[in-house]
Amino acid sequence: MKTVLYLLSITLLLIVVSCNCPSGQVAPAPAEEDSLVVFQDYGPQPFVLDIEAYTLKNDLYRRAIWTGTHMQMTLMSLAPGEEIGLENHADTDQFLRVESGKGIVVMGDSEDALDFRKEVKAHFAIFIPAGKWHNLTNTGEEPMKIYSIYTPVQHPFGTIHETYEDAMEADSHHVD
Repeated sequence: MKTVLYLLSITLLLIVVSCNCPSGQVAPAPAEEDSLVVFQDYGPQPFVLDIEAYTLKNDLYRRAIWTGTHMQMTLMSLAPGEEIGLENHADTDQFLRVESGKGIVVMGDSEDALDFRKEVKAHFAIFIPAGKWHNLTNTGEEPMKIYSIYTPVQHPFGTIHETYEDAMEADSHHVD
């Protein structure tokens, strides 16, 4: 008898709790929150981020988001027709991921021998070996949003370049 009363009480409690909404209405689904994006250099502390949200919300040419002892991640936004600029990192491997937009990447053993050429678009990854000359140009009509990972670190902690011109002016600050 106690078991029956216990089960009946639990059943009534569940009915009362589940009928919390007025008749004929459905409880609203919880709102999906936007990823909180706060731009700063979080290195060298442990850090987890929604990399797509950060990359897509970045509107600056280059911004360091994490700088450690042996690795660095930057976010970049290239305007239509804009490029990273032909460069070579003698001792630094580089990884680029295109989150949005499209472009052309070129690479080669010298400035005059850029014999590697590929079209890239959203979700493409680009691996640049140390010592390769390379450039990436936005060929689309919208900003190209990318992130870059360098090993070892390429730019000073907290680097922010609002424009391509700012980056070229600060070129002497590279860690090379």
